[in-house]
This record gives sequence, C-alpha cells and structure tokens, in this order.
Amino acid sequence: MPTPAKGYAAQSAETPLAPFSFERRDPQGDDVAIDILYCGVCHSDLHTARSEWEGTLYPCVPGHEIVGRVTAVGGDVTKYKVGDLVGVGCMVDSCGRCPSCHDGEEQYCETTGFVGTYNGPDPVMGGHTFGGYSDHIVVKEGFVLKINHDEADLAAVAPLLCAGITTYSPLHHWKVGPGQKVGIVGLGGLGHMGVKIAAAMGAEVYVFSTSPGKTEDAKRLGAKGLIVSKDEAQMAEHANSFDFILNTVAAPHNLDAFLGMLKRDGTMTLVGVPDSPHPSPSVANLVFRRRSLAGSLIGGIAETQEMLDFCHSHGLTADIEMIAMDEVNTAYDRMQKSDVKYRFVIDMATLKQD
Repeated sequence: MPTPAKGYAAQSAETPLAPFSFERRDPQGDDVAIDILYCGVCHSDLHTARSEWEGTLYPCVPGHEIVGRVTAVGGDVTKYKVGDLVGVGCMVDSCGRCPSCHDGEEQYCETTGFVGTYNGPDPVMGGHTFGGYSDHIVVKEGFVLKINHDEADLAAVAPLLCAGITTYSPLHHWKVGPGQKVGIVGLGGLGHMGVKIAAAMGAEVYVFSTSPGKTEDAKRLGAKGLIVSKDEAQMAEHANSFDFILNTVAAPHNLDAFLGMLKRDGTMTLVGVPDSPHPSPSVANLVFRRRSLAGSLIGGIAETQEMLDFCHSHGLTADIEMIAMDEVNTAYDRMQKSDVKYRFVIDMATLKQD
C-alpha cells in the first residue's frame, strides 16, 4: 500500500510553494526507503517550479540534493541496511540498457532519458516523480549513494549531490590535476564547489568574476587569485595561459573573452544553462589554437559516488545557509538576487514540525 508523505509543492508557475500531501510507494524488492534529513536548494528547483524551463508538471515538489537515513529496504537490496546514511541526487532511474547506461553514464541515457528525482515519469506510481522537499522518499538501490561524512556535516553534504557532481564530473573527465592552471567562471553555488574540487585535485585555480569584492572569498575557498573579467588589463595578463576553464554562469554572456584565456589545446566546458543562447563565439578563437568549447551535465551514479568519496577524503563540503521549510519561497527570491553564500539547505525536521 502507498505511504502518506508530506512536502512542499508549487501548484502552478505563479503560486508559491506550500504544504502538500501525497503518496510514496512502499519499498519493492530493489527499493530503499529514506527519511530525508536535509535537502539542498538548487537553481534548477526555482527554474522548474516557476516554469522558466519548458515541461514543468504540477503539482511540482522540487529537490534533488537529498541526504537522509535508511528506514526500510526491499528483499533484494544488498548494499544498504536500515540506519545507513545515504544520498539521492538528480536521477532515480534510467533505461539501464543503452550504451550510455551500460557505460555508467546514466545521465546521458539514450533510450528514455534519465528519470529525474522530480518532474520525471514515475514508472511505479504513475504520474510524475516528487522530489526532496518532503519527509521521505523511496528510490531504487542502484540510484542511492553512500554517505561517509560525519553526521555533523550532513547538511553541507547535501549540495554535493548536484553542485558537487556538476563540477566534479567535467574536472575529472578533462583530467584536471597538478601542474595545470584552471579557471572557474562565476563564484556561486556551482563555482564555489568548482574552486574547492579543482584545488583539491592539485590545480592552480583562478576565479573569473565581475566582482572584485569576491577576491578574499575565492582565496579562502582554495583559489590562488581572482581575475576581474571586465578589467581588460587583468584579462590580458592571463591570456593564452589556462589549461582548462569551467564556466558555471547560467546567464547569456560573451564566451570569446574566456576562450582567449585558453592555451593551445585548452578546453572550456559549460555547465550553466541560460534561458536564452550565448552570443555565438568566434570560430577563429577556436581554430587558431585548437581550443575546444564543450558542455557537461551531471555525472553517472558511479562517478557521483566517486565524487562523494573524494570530497570525504579531502574534507570538502558546500558552504551553506540553513533554512526552515517554510522559508523556501524567500530563499528562491534571494537566489535570484545571488544573495546566498553559497547554497541554501532545508532542515527537513522543520517540515515534520508543521
């Protein structure tokens, strides 16, 4: 029998998130039931809840940066037991058969596309999936992740399930490491994790920002310095010197200025998705130094577990501001103004007190 659940949902693009009751499935053979302790607030949550991207299904319960404790497991589950601390990220299913899924790159599932933790087709209950702004969730064992951080750090671990893997995956794929000069464009929820992870990988890291006032914070997070991207002299000083640039900015902007920072054979990878296209970059900027412009999504389940283990071994978590569940609409408004350092996380105990 389905189990009653409590959460917060948007009923339309124009209405604020509000309390919402719904049902979760009882654990099936390969399922893990999780009591949600903390859920990060991602800009994707805002975009989806307010229908700024096409295809939002209402009611919409956002949340895909989930940390919690296992409360029950199905009879076929072997990796987890009641009491384990676990995480759930952006995916809860995929076809499992296509070349990408076979390679452990479920985020690029070629048959059905991955099933999102929210706003995806629910293959068991029907309708669509509901995310982590809720008291509990039931997820297939293969899409559950082991958390090894200390319990005191769990709230700051939650954003690793999206912001962490979104930055780790391209840094890992393009083999960032010692001896390399790496740039991070933007110092927000994604960018601050990019700095921490790239520095932990051994790279010399610089932040590109329009805000000179972020210099000290960039250094605190692990960067060697901050380059003011609108300062032509500073940009000229670093031209043709970067091995890799991770661009986290989700607003349309001129890519040529950053492509010009790359060495021959350097790559700039985009992870921010603007609501309208970037101006088209100059082909000459690519051709004459064999530079590459690339994109990256999240990571597969195996790589996400690798990221969590890497962050645990290097003592990395996100910089967060904790909020109560009923503060989420205010948090959305503040996110739009970039008024957070650097990620909101909901204490789900506040939902249970309602």
